[in-house]
Amino acid sequence: MDRQTADLKEMCLSLSQEIFIHFWYNKVSMHGGVSMASSQEYLDFILKQLQGLGQEISFRKMMGEYLLYYRGRLFGGIYDNRLMVKPVQPALDFFENPIYESPYPGAKPMLHIEEVEDAAFLCSLIEAAYPALPAPKKKK
Repeated sequence: MDRQTADLKEMCLSLSQEIFIHFWYNKVSMHGGVSMASSQEYLDFILKQLQGLGQEISFRKMMGEYLLYYRGRLFGGIYDNRLMVKPVQPALDFFENPIYESPYPGAKPMLHIEEVEDAAFLCSLIEAAYPALPAPKKKK
């Protein structure tokens, strides 16, 4: 571990555990660290933030990442410990300057949500986006 990374880790240790998980995983990735699968801890943090939506939030693990559902509709996912949401118009309306990123190479860009510490904001965002999300496909 280089000195800059060690200093960053030490600074993060003084933060609360939940903030540390978000900050550490995202900063390592942004500073050229190896892309990694999303952690169970980060998923747990996001699910805790979305508790205001009740039992209607679910997830599915897929190739080391997590797909997120609200009332059975896919609204986004966690990719490399980044919360990303489908860029439907009601979600876009929450942002003056939305941040678009691809969850993985070759994927369509999604909204990268940085405001993960604000549970009320996240719940409002998902509830607003819900009507614009496609309904799940019927199984044959």
